[in-house]
Parts: sequence; structure tokens; C-alpha cells
Amino acid sequence: MKKLPALFDDNKLDNFFLLAGPCVVESEKICMDIAEKVKILTEKHQIPYVFKASYRKANRSRLDSFTGIGDEAGLKILRKVSETFNLPVVTDIHAADEAAMAAEYVDILQIPAFLCRQTDILLAAAATGKWVNIKKGQFLAPASMKHAANKVLEAGNPHVMLTDRGTMFGYGDIVVDFRGIPEMKKTGLPVVMDITHSLQQPNQDSGVTGGKPELIATIAKAAIATGADGLFLETHPEPARALSDGANMLELSKLDQLLTDLVRIRQVII
Repeated sequence: MKKLPALFDDNKLDNFFLLAGPCVVESEKICMDIAEKVKILTEKHQIPYVFKASYRKANRSRLDSFTGIGDEAGLKILRKVSETFNLPVVTDIHAADEAAMAAEYVDILQIPAFLCRQTDILLAAAATGKWVNIKKGQFLAPASMKHAANKVLEAGNPHVMLTDRGTMFGYGDIVVDFRGIPEMKKTGLPVVMDITHSLQQPNQDSGVTGGKPELIATIAKAAIATGADGLFLETHPEPARALSDGANMLELSKLDQLLTDLVRIRQVII
């Protein structure tokens, strides 16, 4: 596994960092193609890059939703991406007993928003010594995330970052309160904005999550302007054909222009 961007250690790099990739490991080809293209773009824009993909999706709306190609197969592909492109990799875990297994293959263990208060999962992730990215629950105030972070920190693992992914507004909509970024930065930990999941429209009548990808640039620009250290986004060459969360993904061909705009904003505010 590869050394993580220096920003995670000292928070002093001039640019934001990026966690990006497909929602889930669909195939080796999809992961390798996306990783290669995003690496080229992030090197062009001098953005530290972490490849992301879930080796398994556990929080599906319907029983027939795609969940992955198998845990070991998915994790082996993540390792191949890391070794081929010299990239750190992040993936979700969904239970305490997954932490040690996933840690053998990836650099960052991500705690899904719905599970951010699950003490056993946080402690298991902490015990691996890996970086732990805790997503803010849609039901939590940003200030409350210090308690989730402290579980990992007090377990002896200082490598923690926090990610906002919006807050539930009513039953089926998510909004972003950008006050949350400076609020969570009070912890002294790196703070990330999950752009694409913040634009989800969950629990549709069809059982397939909807989204508003036309607002990706809006959320991303506001996040950088309000001081986010990093951005998280899901991208795919053909979002309409993605096997998970395609409705809120960024089309890969649009990433270059988005990064160009975001770097300009970052340069203005630092």
C-alpha cells in the first residue's frame, strides 16, 4: 500500500485532496480505467489523489440491487489499482469483523454515514492502525462528529478524517449546510465534502436512489470556498450504466473542467 498524501499528516498542502472512483467495484476494467484517467487529471492539477470504490455495498434499497462481485475479488482489484498506479485506496466497511480483512488491501477504512455511531466498528477500524474516514450521519449535527472521532483517537489511532455527506431534510431529500465544514474543522482533523452522495434522492418509489448530478459543481465549489480539505466524489465513464448510484455520479469526461475550476477557487482562498 502507498503513502498517503502529506495533507493528511500536516494539513499544510496548498491544494485540496481528492477521493474519487466508482461507487462499487464493478469489474477490474472499470476500476483500472477510472483510476488511470483520474490519476492523469490529478497530476495535471497537482491534486493528491486517493482511489475509492466499495468492495461490497451493504446498504441497498432492494434485494435485487447489485452489491458487488465478491469480497475477496473486489479487494484484490483494489490492491491491483494501488500497485499499478501507485495510489492509496479507500473502501467502506460495514461490520467490525470486516476491518482487519479490508485493512490487508487498502490504506483508508471508511465508515458509512449510517454506521458512524457504531462503537464496535469504529474501534475495530482504529485497531488496524489505518486511516479512518468517518462519514457524518445524515441525522447528526456536525459538532457531534467529535464524539465519533474521539472513539478512534482514544483507542490510540490518530489517523482520522471526517466527511460530510449532507443532512436529511424531511423523508426523502438531502441538503448541505456548509456551516458544517468549519464546525468539523474545529476538531483539528482533515474535513472532506462528499459531493455526489450529498445530491442523492434516496428511497424513491422505484427502490432505486435518484440524484441531482447537475448540482455537483455547485456543491464542490461551495465546499472548497468554505475550507474543505478534501473532496469525495463518485465518477464513471457512463453513469447511466453504472451498477450502483449512477443517478448522482459525475460523468468522467466532465472531471477535468470541474478540477480546473476548483483549483482556481482554492488558489484564491489560501
